[in-house]
Amino acid sequence: MRFHIISAAVLCAAAGALVGCDPDTTGHARPDSTPTASATPATPATEAKETTDDKPTEAERKAVPDFVGMGLQSAQDAAQAAGFYALTSHDALGRDRLQVFDRNWKVCGQNYGAGKTIPTSMRLDFAAVKLAESCPAKDEKAPEAAQGTMPDFGGKSVKAARAALDPSTSLTVNDASGSDRWILVESNWKVCTQSPSTGTALEGQPVTLNAVKFDETCP
Repeated sequence: MRFHIISAAVLCAAAGALVGCDPDTTGHARPDSTPTASATPATPATEAKETTDDKPTEAERKAVPDFVGMGLQSAQDAAQAAGFYALTSHDALGRDRLQVFDRNWKVCGQNYGAGKTIPTSMRLDFAAVKLAESCPAKDEKAPEAAQGTMPDFGGKSVKAARAALDPSTSLTVNDASGSDRWILVESNWKVCTQSPSTGTALEGQPVTLNAVKFDETCP
């Protein structure tokens, strides 16, 4: 009897080497290994397709209306209605006055002639004078900034002359009429004489201007 028990154990051990001797509830041997699910390779993320058009869009082009003779405020309104929104203006008499109340000014000229076709993004510049003034024969520009030499300020406004000089310049302005009046609104005064003279090298020396009001005659 002992021999049969030992033989059975030996047979069981031998069979276990082949299929595993792990009887389940049914008495059948069960493999001790579990099939491994196959791994699915990850799919790389697809890059988003570029849809932005990097090419600049050409600005809309339109013909410039005729603004000459219009009030400055009316001209600005008409320009915007036509699609032009980049607007500026300047004193056509070269006195460097600011157009604070546009309704008190009128247009004498424009930097782009009437009928010229330009992009609507271009800046329109109106040359203007006050309503009671006459338009000049040509647009009078304020004097350019001094580039190391004294400009010619004759007939220019004191304000424009001051703007053309270096801000550090020591400037004295006198009433050329001899009445010793205060020169408060410099754009209303014109230069009669100056020191140093035109063309003199500017090396930090003081500058003197003698002026009268624009409706007066220089002595």
